[in-house]
Amino acid sequence: MSDGRRPYFFCHLQKTGGSSLIRRLQRHFGDDRVYPRDDAEIARRAISVPDLVARWSKGGGVDLVAGHFPLCTRELLGGGFVTFTLLREPVARTLSYLQHHRRLTPADRGKTLEEIYENRFRFNAFVHNHMVKMLSLTSDEMTRGALTRVVFTPDRLERAKAQLATVDLVGVQESFDAFCAALSARFGFRLGAPVFVNRTEPVLATAAFQRRIAQDNALDVELYEMARDHAARQSH
Repeated sequence: MSDGRRPYFFCHLQKTGGSSLIRRLQRHFGDDRVYPRDDAEIARRAISVPDLVARWSKGGGVDLVAGHFPLCTRELLGGGFVTFTLLREPVARTLSYLQHHRRLTPADRGKTLEEIYENRFRFNAFVHNHMVKMLSLTSDEMTRGALTRVVFTPDRLERAKAQLATVDLVGVQESFDAFCAALSARFGFRLGAPVFVNRTEPVLATAAFQRRIAQDNALDVELYEMARDHAARQSH
């Protein structure tokens, strides 16, 4: 940062309210100082670690990194970041992702959420213990950014918990307003009035499907419980 302060790294997990938060953060930092910029290339740049590293290597001009980048990405940029992240109850997060995908993908608009869930690429990339993956990945094993495939073990969950504990400010989507207030109080961010971006309407799902999601994402469920407790302690 031009004034010598530490840069910020927002570990933006899919469908946790991050897009709405980024829009407000742009008010504080200015569009040009947030990576990736909101332009025609944002969808690719928001997940491309090589693009981010190349941009960062040029030096200057970016005060906040806020794409869908695993937490370990900060190491590839040299470290020294102030970090924050938002987590969400895993069943609600998954249903929101499925609804969002169906709305934006014409070929899948006639499919049920269960049918979309069955797609192995989307399941592995954006559903299966997504939050644990984004926090536990190491820079050595990360080959495709957020799309990197991993094996989920108890050790990976413990690594995700350990990495979450290194994050300067942790929030949960269910207490989004409180998290925004904490960002403003702790870091002096001027976020302005709430805005809503990429918001999905509530969706009905059978109890059986919700149980399946919870079982498939058991590690995310445990990590989320830790995040909720951590966020509660930070608020006091």
